[in-house]
Amino acid sequence: MLFDSSLRKELGRSFGATAVVLVTIVMTVMLIRTLGHASRGLVDPSEVMLVMGFTVLGYLPTIFTLSLFVAITATLTRMYTSSEMVVWFSCGQGLLSFARPVLRFAAPVLLAVAVLALLVWPWSNLQIRELRDRYQGRGDLERVAPGRFIESQGGQRVFFIDKDSPDNTTGSNIFIAATENGRESVTTAESGHIETIEGERFLVLHDGQQLAREQEGGEMRLSHFARYGGRISESAAEHTTNTNPILLPTTTLLASPAPQHRGELSWRIGLVLAAFNCALIALAATRVNPRTGRSASLVFSLAAFAVYYNLLTMGENWITRSRIGMVPYMVLLHGSIFVAAMLWLLARNGEWLMRWQLRRAARQQQEQSPKAAEAQA
Repeated sequence: MLFDSSLRKELGRSFGATAVVLVTIVMTVMLIRTLGHASRGLVDPSEVMLVMGFTVLGYLPTIFTLSLFVAITATLTRMYTSSEMVVWFSCGQGLLSFARPVLRFAAPVLLAVAVLALLVWPWSNLQIRELRDRYQGRGDLERVAPGRFIESQGGQRVFFIDKDSPDNTTGSNIFIAATENGRESVTTAESGHIETIEGERFLVLHDGQQLAREQEGGEMRLSHFARYGGRISESAAEHTTNTNPILLPTTTLLASPAPQHRGELSWRIGLVLAAFNCALIALAATRVNPRTGRSASLVFSLAAFAVYYNLLTMGENWITRSRIGMVPYMVLLHGSIFVAAMLWLLARNGEWLMRWQLRRAARQQQEQSPKAAEAQA
Protein backbone atom coordinates (compact mmCIF):
# COMPACT_ATOMS: atom_id res chain seq x y z
CA MET A 1 0.00 0.00 0.00
CA LEU A 2 2.84 2.36 0.87
CA PHE A 3 4.53 1.46 -2.40
CA ASP A 4 1.47 2.35 -4.51
CA SER A 5 0.52 5.54 -2.65
CA SER A 6 4.03 7.02 -2.57
CA LEU A 7 4.57 6.37 -6.26
CA ARG A 8 1.21 7.78 -7.31
CA LYS A 9 1.64 10.91 -5.19
CA GLU A 10 4.98 11.68 -6.79
CA LEU A 11 3.57 10.99 -10.24
CA GLY A 12 0.70 13.37 -9.52
CA ARG A 13 3.02 16.20 -8.51
CA SER A 14 5.24 15.72 -11.53
CA PHE A 15 2.28 15.44 -13.91
CA GLY A 16 0.66 18.61 -12.56
CA ALA A 17 3.85 20.66 -12.82
CA THR A 18 4.57 19.43 -16.35
CA ALA A 19 1.00 20.04 -17.52
CA VAL A 20 1.02 23.61 -16.17
CA VAL A 21 4.29 24.39 -17.96
CA LEU A 22 3.13 22.89 -21.27
CA VAL A 23 -0.27 24.61 -21.13
CA THR A 24 1.45 27.94 -20.45
CA ILE A 25 3.78 27.47 -23.42
CA VAL A 26 0.94 26.44 -25.75
CA MET A 27 -1.25 29.34 -24.59
CA THR A 28 1.57 31.81 -25.27
CA VAL A 29 2.17 30.42 -28.76
CA MET A 30 -1.57 30.31 -29.54
CA LEU A 31 -2.03 33.87 -28.29
CA ILE A 32 0.67 35.14 -30.64
CA ARG A 33 -0.82 33.17 -33.55
CA THR A 34 -4.37 34.32 -32.80
CA LEU A 35 -3.26 37.94 -32.55
CA GLY A 36 -1.64 37.53 -35.97
CA HIS A 37 -4.93 36.21 -37.37
CA ALA A 38 -6.77 39.14 -35.81
CA SER A 39 -4.34 41.62 -37.36
CA ARG A 40 -5.03 40.11 -40.78
CA GLY A 41 -8.77 40.36 -40.30
CA LEU A 42 -9.40 36.61 -39.95
CA VAL A 43 -10.60 36.77 -36.34
CA ASP A 44 -12.61 39.36 -34.46
CA PRO A 45 -10.19 41.19 -32.11
CA SER A 46 -12.80 41.09 -29.35
CA GLU A 47 -12.89 37.27 -29.58
CA VAL A 48 -9.14 36.62 -29.46
CA MET A 49 -9.21 35.07 -26.00
CA LEU A 50 -12.22 32.92 -26.89
CA VAL A 51 -10.56 31.58 -30.05
CA MET A 52 -7.33 30.97 -28.15
CA GLY A 53 -9.22 29.06 -25.45
CA PHE A 54 -10.92 26.76 -27.96
CA THR A 55 -7.58 26.19 -29.71
CA VAL A 56 -5.78 25.24 -26.50
CA LEU A 57 -8.71 22.98 -25.60
CA GLY A 58 -8.12 21.07 -28.83
CA TYR A 59 -4.44 20.60 -27.97
CA LEU A 60 -5.10 19.21 -24.49
CA PRO A 61 -4.96 15.51 -25.56
CA THR A 62 -1.42 15.99 -26.83
CA ILE A 63 -0.46 18.05 -23.78
CA PHE A 64 -1.81 15.46 -21.34
CA THR A 65 -0.07 12.60 -23.16
CA LEU A 66 3.28 14.36 -23.15
CA SER A 67 2.81 15.38 -19.51
CA LEU A 68 2.11 11.76 -18.57
CA PHE A 69 5.16 10.55 -20.48
CA VAL A 70 7.46 13.16 -18.90
CA ALA A 71 5.99 12.64 -15.41
CA ILE A 72 6.64 8.89 -15.43
CA THR A 73 10.12 9.34 -16.87
CA ALA A 74 11.09 12.09 -14.41
CA THR A 75 9.74 10.19 -11.40
CA LEU A 76 11.51 6.94 -12.23
CA THR A 77 14.70 8.81 -13.08
CA ARG A 78 14.73 10.46 -9.65
CA MET A 79 14.09 7.11 -7.97
CA TYR A 80 17.00 5.53 -9.84
CA THR A 81 19.31 8.45 -9.03
CA SER A 82 18.50 8.43 -5.30
CA SER A 83 18.87 4.60 -5.17
CA GLU A 84 15.24 4.29 -4.17
CA MET A 85 14.64 1.78 -6.96
CA VAL A 86 17.37 -0.45 -5.54
CA VAL A 87 15.55 -0.47 -2.20
CA TRP A 88 12.27 -1.49 -3.81
CA PHE A 89 14.02 -4.15 -5.89
CA SER A 90 15.70 -5.50 -2.77
CA CYS A 91 12.26 -5.82 -1.19
CA GLY A 92 11.14 -8.06 -4.03
CA GLN A 93 9.35 -5.41 -6.10
CA GLY A 94 10.38 -6.02 -9.69
CA LEU A 95 10.02 -3.48 -12.47
CA LEU A 96 6.78 -5.16 -13.53
CA SER A 97 5.35 -4.34 -10.10
CA PHE A 98 5.53 -0.65 -11.01
CA ALA A 99 3.12 -1.18 -13.88
CA ARG A 100 0.07 -1.46 -11.61
CA PRO A 101 0.43 1.89 -9.74
CA VAL A 102 1.59 3.64 -12.91
CA LEU A 103 -1.41 2.43 -14.91
CA ARG A 104 -3.78 3.20 -12.03
CA PHE A 105 -2.46 6.75 -12.02
CA ALA A 106 -2.63 6.96 -15.81
CA ALA A 107 -6.25 5.69 -16.00
CA PRO A 108 -7.91 9.09 -15.33
CA VAL A 109 -5.49 10.76 -17.71
CA LEU A 110 -6.29 8.22 -20.43
CA LEU A 111 -10.01 8.78 -19.85
CA ALA A 112 -9.54 12.54 -20.15
CA VAL A 113 -7.53 12.10 -23.35
CA ALA A 114 -10.27 9.88 -24.81
CA VAL A 115 -13.00 12.41 -24.01
CA LEU A 116 -10.96 15.32 -25.33
CA ALA A 117 -9.88 13.54 -28.53
CA LEU A 118 -13.20 11.93 -29.43
CA LEU A 119 -15.66 14.59 -28.26
CA VAL A 120 -14.04 17.92 -27.40
CA TRP A 121 -11.61 18.08 -30.35
CA PRO A 122 -14.30 18.28 -33.11
CA TRP A 123 -16.49 20.52 -30.96
CA SER A 124 -13.71 23.07 -30.35
CA ASN A 125 -12.79 23.10 -34.05
CA LEU A 126 -16.43 23.70 -34.94
CA GLN A 127 -16.68 26.59 -32.49
CA ILE A 128 -13.55 28.23 -33.95
CA ARG A 129 -14.91 27.82 -37.49
CA GLU A 130 -18.25 29.36 -36.52
CA LEU A 131 -16.55 32.34 -34.88
CA ARG A 132 -14.44 32.94 -37.98
CA ASP A 133 -17.39 32.53 -40.36
CA ARG A 134 -19.51 34.89 -38.33
CA TYR A 135 -16.78 37.52 -38.39
CA GLN A 136 -15.99 37.00 -42.06
CA GLY A 137 -19.72 37.25 -42.84
CA ARG A 138 -19.88 40.80 -41.60
CA GLY A 139 -19.89 43.63 -44.14
CA ASP A 140 -16.72 45.55 -44.92
CA LEU A 141 -17.86 48.65 -43.06
CA GLU A 142 -18.69 46.73 -39.89
CA ARG A 143 -15.31 44.97 -39.95
CA VAL A 144 -13.32 48.20 -40.04
CA ALA A 145 -11.86 48.95 -36.61
CA PRO A 146 -10.03 52.11 -35.56
CA GLY A 147 -6.29 52.06 -36.04
CA ARG A 148 -6.11 48.73 -37.91
CA PHE A 149 -5.68 47.74 -41.54
CA ILE A 150 -8.59 45.51 -42.60
CA GLU A 151 -8.83 43.54 -45.85
CA SER A 152 -12.18 43.33 -47.64
CA GLN A 153 -13.96 40.02 -48.17
CA GLY A 154 -12.84 39.74 -51.78
CA GLY A 155 -9.28 40.70 -50.94
CA GLN A 156 -9.38 43.61 -53.40
CA ARG A 157 -9.33 46.46 -50.88
CA VAL A 158 -7.50 47.36 -47.70
CA PHE A 159 -9.02 49.91 -45.30
CA PHE A 160 -7.67 52.06 -42.51
CA ILE A 161 -10.03 54.42 -40.67
CA ASP A 162 -9.86 56.31 -37.41
CA LYS A 163 -13.47 56.20 -36.24
CA ASP A 164 -14.45 59.06 -33.99
CA SER A 165 -18.22 58.80 -33.65
CA PRO A 166 -20.28 56.68 -31.23
CA ASP A 167 -22.32 55.15 -34.08
CA ASN A 168 -19.26 54.52 -36.29
CA THR A 169 -20.75 56.43 -39.22
CA THR A 170 -17.99 59.04 -39.58
CA GLY A 171 -14.24 58.87 -39.40
CA SER A 172 -10.97 60.67 -40.06
CA ASN A 173 -7.56 59.88 -41.53
CA ILE A 174 -8.94 57.39 -44.06
CA PHE A 175 -6.74 55.17 -46.22
CA ILE A 176 -7.99 52.80 -48.94
CA ALA A 177 -5.78 50.67 -51.20
CA ALA A 178 -7.67 48.88 -53.97
CA THR A 179 -6.88 46.60 -56.90
CA GLU A 180 -9.76 46.14 -59.36
CA ASN A 181 -10.47 46.28 -63.09
CA GLY A 182 -6.77 46.22 -63.96
CA ARG A 183 -5.99 49.31 -61.93
CA GLU A 184 -4.26 49.88 -58.60
CA SER A 185 -5.22 52.88 -56.54
CA VAL A 186 -4.36 54.43 -53.19
CA THR A 187 -6.91 56.86 -51.79
CA THR A 188 -6.45 59.05 -48.71
CA ALA A 189 -8.85 61.53 -47.17
CA GLU A 190 -9.06 63.72 -44.10
CA SER A 191 -12.57 62.59 -43.21
CA GLY A 192 -15.51 60.58 -44.45
CA HIS A 193 -18.95 59.34 -43.56
CA ILE A 194 -21.38 56.57 -44.49
CA GLU A 195 -24.25 57.63 -46.71
CA THR A 196 -27.16 55.65 -48.17
CA ILE A 197 -27.77 56.37 -51.86
CA GLU A 198 -30.58 54.58 -53.72
CA GLY A 199 -30.70 51.81 -51.15
CA GLU A 200 -26.94 51.14 -51.20
CA ARG A 201 -24.41 52.26 -48.63
CA PHE A 202 -21.45 54.35 -49.76
CA LEU A 203 -18.36 55.63 -48.04
CA VAL A 204 -18.18 59.33 -48.94
CA LEU A 205 -14.72 60.89 -48.53
CA HIS A 206 -13.87 64.55 -48.09
CA ASP A 207 -10.71 66.55 -48.89
CA GLY A 208 -8.42 63.83 -50.18
CA GLN A 209 -6.41 62.58 -53.12
CA GLN A 210 -6.11 59.41 -55.18
CA LEU A 211 -3.07 57.92 -56.87
CA ALA A 212 -4.04 55.43 -59.61
CA ARG A 213 -1.79 53.23 -61.78
CA GLU A 214 -2.74 51.05 -64.73
CA GLN A 215 -1.33 47.56 -64.37
CA GLU A 216 -0.78 47.01 -68.10
CA GLY A 217 0.70 50.28 -69.29
CA GLY A 218 2.01 51.55 -65.97
CA GLU A 219 0.37 54.94 -66.51
CA MET A 220 -0.08 56.84 -63.25
CA ARG A 221 -2.54 59.59 -62.42
CA LEU A 222 -2.86 61.75 -59.30
CA SER A 223 -6.15 63.48 -58.63
CA HIS A 224 -7.46 65.63 -55.79
CA PHE A 225 -11.07 65.74 -54.71
CA ALA A 226 -13.29 67.57 -52.30
CA ARG A 227 -15.90 64.81 -52.24
CA TYR A 228 -15.55 61.24 -53.45
CA GLY A 229 -17.91 58.29 -52.96
CA GLY A 230 -17.22 54.57 -53.26
CA ARG A 231 -19.57 51.66 -52.72
CA ILE A 232 -18.33 49.02 -50.34
CA SER A 233 -19.69 45.50 -50.39
CA GLU A 234 -22.26 44.76 -47.72
CA SER A 235 -23.03 41.18 -48.74
CA ALA A 236 -22.22 38.57 -46.17
CA ALA A 237 -19.71 35.90 -46.99
CA GLU A 238 -21.06 32.44 -47.48
CA HIS A 239 -20.56 30.15 -44.54
CA THR A 240 -18.40 27.14 -45.18
CA THR A 241 -20.13 23.81 -44.92
CA ASN A 242 -19.03 21.43 -42.18
CA THR A 243 -17.47 18.89 -44.53
CA ASN A 244 -13.98 19.12 -43.07
CA PRO A 245 -13.28 15.87 -41.16
CA ILE A 246 -11.90 17.73 -38.15
CA LEU A 247 -15.33 19.35 -37.66
CA LEU A 248 -17.37 16.14 -37.77
CA PRO A 249 -18.39 14.21 -34.63
CA THR A 250 -16.72 10.89 -34.00
CA THR A 251 -20.03 9.03 -34.48
CA THR A 252 -20.27 10.44 -38.01
CA LEU A 253 -16.73 9.34 -38.79
CA LEU A 254 -17.46 5.83 -37.53
CA ALA A 255 -20.41 5.52 -39.92
CA SER A 256 -18.54 6.89 -42.94
CA PRO A 257 -16.25 4.75 -45.15
CA ALA A 258 -14.63 7.79 -46.82
CA PRO A 259 -10.81 7.74 -46.66
CA GLN A 260 -10.70 11.31 -45.32
CA HIS A 261 -13.00 10.38 -42.47
CA ARG A 262 -11.11 7.17 -41.71
CA GLY A 263 -7.85 9.11 -41.56
CA GLU A 264 -9.27 11.60 -39.06
CA LEU A 265 -10.76 8.74 -37.02
CA SER A 266 -7.40 6.98 -36.90
CA TRP A 267 -5.84 10.18 -35.54
CA ARG A 268 -8.42 10.54 -32.75
CA ILE A 269 -8.29 6.91 -31.66
CA GLY A 270 -4.53 6.92 -32.08
CA LEU A 271 -4.21 9.72 -29.51
CA VAL A 272 -5.74 7.47 -26.85
CA LEU A 273 -3.67 4.42 -27.80
CA ALA A 274 -0.52 6.53 -27.97
CA ALA A 275 -1.09 7.81 -24.42
CA PHE A 276 -1.33 4.23 -23.14
CA ASN A 277 1.73 3.07 -25.06
CA CYS A 278 3.74 6.09 -23.91
CA ALA A 279 3.14 5.10 -20.29
CA LEU A 280 4.50 1.61 -21.00
CA ILE A 281 7.47 2.95 -22.95
CA ALA A 282 8.38 5.32 -20.10
CA LEU A 283 8.21 2.48 -17.60
CA ALA A 284 10.27 0.11 -19.72
CA ALA A 285 12.87 2.51 -21.09
CA THR A 286 13.69 4.71 -18.10
CA ARG A 287 17.05 4.04 -16.51
CA VAL A 288 19.93 6.18 -15.28
CA ASN A 289 23.43 6.06 -16.68
CA PRO A 290 25.91 7.92 -14.44
CA ARG A 291 27.90 8.97 -17.51
CA THR A 292 24.97 10.71 -19.22
CA GLY A 293 23.10 12.11 -16.20
CA ARG A 294 19.39 12.49 -15.50
CA SER A 295 18.66 14.58 -18.59
CA ALA A 296 19.25 11.67 -20.97
CA SER A 297 15.95 10.01 -20.01
CA LEU A 298 13.99 13.22 -20.58
CA VAL A 299 15.64 13.75 -23.95
CA PHE A 300 14.76 10.20 -24.90
CA SER A 301 11.13 10.66 -23.84
CA LEU A 302 10.78 13.85 -25.90
CA ALA A 303 12.41 12.23 -28.93
CA ALA A 304 10.26 9.09 -28.65
CA PHE A 305 7.12 11.23 -28.25
CA ALA A 306 7.97 13.29 -31.34
CA VAL A 307 8.64 10.17 -33.45
CA TYR A 308 5.41 8.52 -32.28
CA TYR A 309 3.26 11.51 -33.14
CA ASN A 310 4.95 11.98 -36.50
CA LEU A 311 4.03 8.37 -37.25
CA LEU A 312 0.44 9.19 -36.29
CA THR A 313 0.38 12.12 -38.70
CA MET A 314 2.00 10.08 -41.45
CA GLY A 315 -0.54 7.31 -40.95
CA GLU A 316 -3.40 9.79 -41.18
CA ASN A 317 -2.06 11.06 -44.51
CA TRP A 318 -1.61 7.53 -45.86
CA ILE A 319 -5.13 6.51 -44.84
CA THR A 320 -6.59 9.71 -46.35
CA ARG A 321 -4.83 8.95 -49.64
CA SER A 322 -6.03 5.31 -49.53
CA ARG A 323 -2.49 3.99 -49.43
CA ILE A 324 -3.31 1.78 -46.46
CA GLY A 325 -6.39 0.83 -44.47
CA MET A 326 -7.15 2.31 -41.08
CA VAL A 327 -7.29 -0.97 -39.15
CA PRO A 328 -4.09 -2.49 -40.64
CA TYR A 329 -2.10 0.67 -39.99
CA MET A 330 -3.36 1.04 -36.42
CA VAL A 331 -2.59 -2.60 -35.66
CA LEU A 332 0.81 -2.27 -37.28
CA LEU A 333 1.75 0.96 -35.47
CA HIS A 334 0.15 0.77 -32.05
CA GLY A 335 0.23 -3.03 -31.82
CA SER A 336 3.91 -3.29 -32.64
CA ILE A 337 4.80 -0.53 -30.17
CA PHE A 338 2.71 -2.19 -27.44
CA VAL A 339 4.36 -5.58 -28.04
CA ALA A 340 7.85 -4.04 -28.11
CA ALA A 341 7.20 -2.10 -24.89
CA MET A 342 5.86 -5.19 -23.10
CA LEU A 343 8.78 -7.36 -24.22
CA TRP A 344 11.21 -4.66 -23.11
CA LEU A 345 9.45 -4.38 -19.75
CA LEU A 346 9.43 -8.15 -19.22
CA ALA A 347 13.09 -8.41 -20.17
CA ARG A 348 14.11 -5.71 -17.71
CA ASN A 349 11.86 -7.19 -15.02
CA GLY A 350 13.56 -10.58 -15.46
CA GLU A 351 16.94 -8.89 -15.32
CA TRP A 352 16.20 -7.20 -12.00
CA LEU A 353 14.48 -10.33 -10.65
CA MET A 354 17.55 -12.41 -11.44
CA ARG A 355 19.80 -9.87 -9.74
CA TRP A 356 17.57 -9.86 -6.66
CA GLN A 357 17.59 -13.64 -6.47
CA LEU A 358 21.39 -13.76 -6.78
CA ARG A 359 21.80 -11.16 -4.05
CA ARG A 360 19.34 -13.01 -1.82
CA ALA A 361 21.17 -16.28 -2.35
CA ALA A 362 24.52 -14.63 -1.60
CA ARG A 363 23.11 -13.05 1.57
CA GLN A 364 21.74 -16.39 2.75
CA GLN A 365 25.04 -18.05 2.05
CA GLN A 366 26.86 -15.41 4.08
CA GLU A 367 24.45 -15.90 6.96
CA GLN A 368 24.83 -19.66 6.87
CA SER A 369 28.66 -19.62 6.74
CA PRO A 370 29.19 -18.48 10.38
CA LYS A 371 26.60 -21.00 11.57
CA ALA A 372 28.38 -23.82 9.74
CA ALA A 373 31.72 -22.76 11.21
CA GLU A 374 30.26 -22.73 14.72
CA ALA A 375 28.78 -26.23 14.18
CA GLN A 376 32.14 -27.62 13.09
CA ALA A 377 33.88 -26.09 16.06
